[in-house]
Amino acid sequence: MHPTTERPSGLPRVSRALPIATVALTALAPAAWGTTYAVTTELLPPGHPMFAGLVRALPAGLLALAITRVLPRGDWWWKAGVLGALNIGTLFPLLFLAAERLPGGVAATLGAAQPLLVAGLAIAALHVRPTVWRWTWGVLGVAGVGLVVLGPEARLDAVGVLAGLGGTTAMACGTVLTKCWGRPAGVGSLTLAGWQLTMGGLLLLPLTLAIEGVPQRIDAGAATGYLWLGSVGGLIAYTLWFRGIGKLSVGASAPLVLLSPLVATVIGTALGESLSLPQSLGFALALAALLAAQFESAAGVWRVLVRGRRQQRPGPGPGPEGLRGGGPVLGVPVRGESVPGMSVRGQSVPGMSVRGESVPEVPVRDERVGEGRVR
Repeated sequence: MHPTTERPSGLPRVSRALPIATVALTALAPAAWGTTYAVTTELLPPGHPMFAGLVRALPAGLLALAITRVLPRGDWWWKAGVLGALNIGTLFPLLFLAAERLPGGVAATLGAAQPLLVAGLAIAALHVRPTVWRWTWGVLGVAGVGLVVLGPEARLDAVGVLAGLGGTTAMACGTVLTKCWGRPAGVGSLTLAGWQLTMGGLLLLPLTLAIEGVPQRIDAGAATGYLWLGSVGGLIAYTLWFRGIGKLSVGASAPLVLLSPLVATVIGTALGESLSLPQSLGFALALAALLAAQFESAAGVWRVLVRGRRQQRPGPGPGPEGLRGGGPVLGVPVRGESVPGMSVRGQSVPGMSVRGESVPEVPVRDERVGEGRVR
């Protein structure tokens, strides 16, 4: 029998593992966004937040369109315009304005409120009610980030605070709508990112030329900063982000933005800043909130931990490894149960006899055990 990745009709689902790879790839996006504060203050010319947003969005969007060569169709023209306006055209200039007028830690803390906004909007738009577990860890995550980045020396600028909250609200709305609308069949995450980056950049182009113009001088450091924000912090990050939103629930993806202020803190530490005891505790609390929010409840965490211990412990007695007391493991039927579409009576399968019946090899969906079989 050859390995297979599809489950035959009627075959019980074998296992359900956490999408660790999807979570990890999605988390790279907010981690990249966490570099925005340091790049803005250290490399970019001040007083040009709209120009920074334009340079970050439009070239990356046009590059994605050139690669994919796919344009929106039908109602996706206006949907891409709305998402581009929220996730790019509104977020980018407000984000750079907040980074200019506030300490990076304060601006990052305002962004950490996004999971709570997403949870509230998801109730109205998606009719998804987050569990008490996720609500609790969302609040604790914001509190943890606050302990890390807020202190007596933090100065609050009214315009900067409004800009930070406005950008956070815009992205929260864009995240929920992206989850609500999904994407057209056959359209990948790179294409969706290209649509939104282009739409947002086109929205910023006339506003930037009319209000700010181009900085008088763009040195090598500024050019490097724009290149980083447009490539890693723009096209790559948003491609991974939209891919993750499509695969994860809003309750699991939204808390990942907590990585942004945490990465900003780590960069600050690398540049010579030090963390006090309350800041270290806040860092640990925010990280714990990020991880805990990937589960629906405490019972989900316990099930994963127990399952991991059971999978590492071989089953006693003769028979297939992992069978304990004749109970089913990995969906293998016992006690006279049968797999639909497979005849096992009167046939002998070496090493797979359970209670006088032969159990055929069962292909594992999207996993490989041994050579793609349960032995």
